[in-house]
Amino acid sequence: MSTHYDVIIIGLGAMGSTAAYQLAKKGQRVLGIEQFGPAHDQGSSHGGSRIIRQSYFEDPAYVPLLLRAYELWDKIERESGNEILTITGGLMLGPPESLTVSGSIDSAKKWNLPYEILEANDILKRFPTFSPSPQTIALYEEKAGFVRPELSVYSHLLQAEKYGAELRFFEEVQSWEAHPSGEGVRVVTTNGMYEAGKIIISAGAWAPQLLKELGVNLQVERHIQMFFEPTQGIDSFRVGKHPIYIWEADDNVQLYGFPSHGLHAEGAKIAFFRKGKLCTPESIDRNIYEEEVEMMREYLAQGIPQLNGRFLQGKTCMYTNTPDEHFVVSLHPNHPQVAVAAGFSGHGFKFASVVGEILSDLVIKGETDHPIDLFSPKRFIYQ
Repeated sequence: MSTHYDVIIIGLGAMGSTAAYQLAKKGQRVLGIEQFGPAHDQGSSHGGSRIIRQSYFEDPAYVPLLLRAYELWDKIERESGNEILTITGGLMLGPPESLTVSGSIDSAKKWNLPYEILEANDILKRFPTFSPSPQTIALYEEKAGFVRPELSVYSHLLQAEKYGAELRFFEEVQSWEAHPSGEGVRVVTTNGMYEAGKIIISAGAWAPQLLKELGVNLQVERHIQMFFEPTQGIDSFRVGKHPIYIWEADDNVQLYGFPSHGLHAEGAKIAFFRKGKLCTPESIDRNIYEEEVEMMREYLAQGIPQLNGRFLQGKTCMYTNTPDEHFVVSLHPNHPQVAVAAGFSGHGFKFASVVGEILSDLVIKGETDHPIDLFSPKRFIYQ
C-alpha cells in the first residue's frame, strides 16, 4: 500500500486536536479529518469550561497522567499565547464516606498531594455561597481549576497546522480499513480516499459506529450544562472568589460547577455528573425542558441556594461511556497500526493534553512510558 501520510486522525476534538499537534511537532506527516468545523458544539468539547483536578476520586492510577497533563497545558499556553487552564482551587464535597470525598482523599494520600479537609462550618465560612448539611465535609485542593475546551481545541489545531499538519473540516468519514499485514490503513470519506501508515480514531460520540470491531460496549448519553444567575449578584461567584466544585448530595447524586467567567460572565455553570439519557449523535434532543431545570433547582435549593436564580441557558453535550467508566486509550487489539482514544465517560477533557502525547507515542513507537494499563480494551474483550 502506498503511503502519503504517516498518520491519519479521525476526529479533531479534545483528543484528536492534541494528537495532531504532538505528531506534527515530532515531524510526522499528519492528516486530520473532522466532520464539523473546528471546535464545534455538536459533541463533547464545548461549553466554555471543563474541571481539572489532581486528587482524583475515580482511581489513584490517574494521578501521574494528571501531573503530566498540567505540564503540557502549561506548554501549549506558552506556545500559543492563550490562557487555556485557570487555577481556582477546588472543593470535593459530600458525606465523609462518599466516593467524591473518600476517593479524593485516597488519591491525595497515595501521591502525597497537598490538600485540606474542611468541616461544614469551615466550608460555610470560606465559601458562603454553599449551604452544606451538618454531615458534609470537603477536600479542598488549591491546584484545581478549569480548562477552556474550545480554546484548547483551537490552539492545538492552529499549532498543528504551523508544524505542517493538513486538517480537513466538514468531511465525514464513511469507513476505515487496516491492512491485514499490520502496516497501512485506508480511509474513505465523503470527499475521497486517503492512505497512511497509521491511524488514530478519536471520534467521541461517533466512536461506537467506527469501533464496532473493538468489542467494547460504548454507550452515549445526553447531558446538560446549565447557567444560572445568582440571586445576590454574580460577584461572589467570579473567578478569584469561587472554586470549582464536585458535590455529592446525600442521595449520592453528583453535581459539578464553575465560577463565572468568559462569555457567560453574568451566570455560573452547573451540571449533573451522571443522570444522562441514552442517545446517539443522530437522535440527541438538543432542547432543554422545564422539568430538567426544575430538577436542578431542587439540588441548588439544598446546597447552593444563592445560585438558584434566573435560568439563563442550557447546552447539551454527550458523554461516551465505557461499562466501568474508565477510558479506552490503546493500540487496537487486532491492528497494531491503529490507535484508539474513546469512552472518556464524562471525565476525560482534563487529560487531553497528555492523551495527545500518549497517542503520538503509540503510533510512532508502538508503546508509551505513560501508565495506561487501566485503559486497555482487553479488560472487556477477555473477561
